[in-house]
Amino acid sequence: MPKVNVYNMLGEQVGEIELDENIFGIEVNQHVVYEVVKNQLANKRQGTQSAKTRAEVRGGGRKPWRQKGTGRARQGSIRAPHFSGGGVTFAPKPRDYSYSVPKKVRRLAMKSALTSKVLSNEIIVIDEINFDAPKTKDMANFLTKINADKKALIVMGEKNENVIKSANNIPNVQTALVNTLNVYDILKYNSFIITKDAVRKVEEVYA
Repeated sequence: MPKVNVYNMLGEQVGEIELDENIFGIEVNQHVVYEVVKNQLANKRQGTQSAKTRAEVRGGGRKPWRQKGTGRARQGSIRAPHFSGGGVTFAPKPRDYSYSVPKKVRRLAMKSALTSKVLSNEIIVIDEINFDAPKTKDMANFLTKINADKKALIVMGEKNENVIKSANNIPNVQTALVNTLNVYDILKYNSFIITKDAVRKVEEVYA
C-alpha cells in the first residue's frame, strides 16, 4: 500500500497514512482519463451560440437584377451567404453538447487521477483543516506553511464554511467535498490537499 506523510496546519509532520492501493495505487489509464475529462468539458458547454441562415435574415425577397443580359452572375437574393449582410452557411444553432460516460469508466478515471497525484508527489494529507473565522490571510499562510503550489485544490470530508470562505478570494485555489470531486479538478490543480477523514471517505466511495 502507498504511504504518505500527514501534516498539521503548521506544516509539521504528525504521522503517516496508508492509502488503499486499489484507489491510490493502480496503473494509470491515460485514455480513460482523457475520455472523462473530455466528457466533463462537453457537459459544461452552454451550447447557446446562434447565427441566422439565409432563410432567417431580413430582406432579400426581390431578385437583385434580371437573370440575363447584365454581364453579371445570376443572383436570386442579396441575402445569400456570399453577400455582405447575408445569412451564414450552416449557421450554428443552440444545441446540447452533453453525453454520458459509463459508470465504470468514470470510476476508473477517478482512481487513475488520484493515483497520478500520489505518483507525482502532489498529494498533501492534512490531519484537520479548521479556522476560527473566515480569513483569507489565514488560508494563504496555511498554504505557504505546507508548501502548496499556487494552484491548489482543497478536499474536505464535511462542509466547513470558514475554510470555503477563506479560500474564495485566493486565485487558483478551490475547495471541494468528496461527493463533488471530479477528475478535471484533480488534474487541473498542482497541489491536491486532502484531509484524513476525506481520504477515508474517498476510499469508502470508490472501494
